[in-house]
Amino acid sequence: MTQAAPNPSDALLEDAPIVDAHAHIFTRDMPLAASAWHRPEYDFTAEDYLRTLDAHGVHFGVIAGISIYGYYNDYMLEMLRKYKRLRGTVNIPPTTHRWILERMKADGIVGVRLQLTRRKELPDLASEEYRLLFRRVVDLDWHVHVVVEGHLWPAVLPKLEATGVKLVIDHFGHPDPEEGENCAGLAAVLRSVEKGRTWVKLSAGYRLTWAENGQTHRDPKADELARRAARKLLEHAGPERLLWGSDCPFVGFESAVTYRDTLEDFHTWVPDRTARRKMSDTALKLFFS
Repeated sequence: MTQAAPNPSDALLEDAPIVDAHAHIFTRDMPLAASAWHRPEYDFTAEDYLRTLDAHGVHFGVIAGISIYGYYNDYMLEMLRKYKRLRGTVNIPPTTHRWILERMKADGIVGVRLQLTRRKELPDLASEEYRLLFRRVVDLDWHVHVVVEGHLWPAVLPKLEATGVKLVIDHFGHPDPEEGENCAGLAAVLRSVEKGRTWVKLSAGYRLTWAENGQTHRDPKADELARRAARKLLEHAGPERLLWGSDCPFVGFESAVTYRDTLEDFHTWVPDRTARRKMSDTALKLFFS
């Protein structure tokens, strides 16, 4: 599966972000996790993704460990070794040995992903095994890449902050669709940003109302919430603490979103060119320095 190539003279591409901080790669024969919420019936390979980046003027990409494949990171690791334009975050058991993490770092892994959505019960992040994992994350100068339903941030963030890890929060922090950008969850995210070790991704705005998979059109309510949340994050966090990600290939929403749409979203969310450039600089320092 590839994204359509645009006109190379397109002004939108001349101001493309340097780093896409959130994307996925996979093949359809990869083993699904027991908890998988979706089964893609297509491949989106590293080569597909790099062609998409090239077609849209984006230089580097960060591959997010995708929850539907659980702890199967093998394909991503192989591609990170092959393509130095890419970095990644992995879903791993908290008991993963240090020497394995060191090998992953050499391959291009820059963080651990905590996928905490769609769970009946959250793991005990203060347990011995998680405290051990987080210490190793700190020692490796990685970050914890975390996603959870927005209303849970006030409970989750203090536990993560206490470990001293750097945090990268997905998808605007998933503000509550009913309460909007003034919800308690986003307030907790902003408090965490103020402490100096947290960054937030402006990504996947179309997911913010938790629409069902298979949509052929975007939810206008999700787009409006993304615009309002971006405005608040820019005002209170600033571009130095924000990242942009495409969420390519838009798993579950392939018929509703294109890569060009995500670039247009970026310009809508962050209308100031200088701020967009600062966000690119932030991503380069965090993932590629």
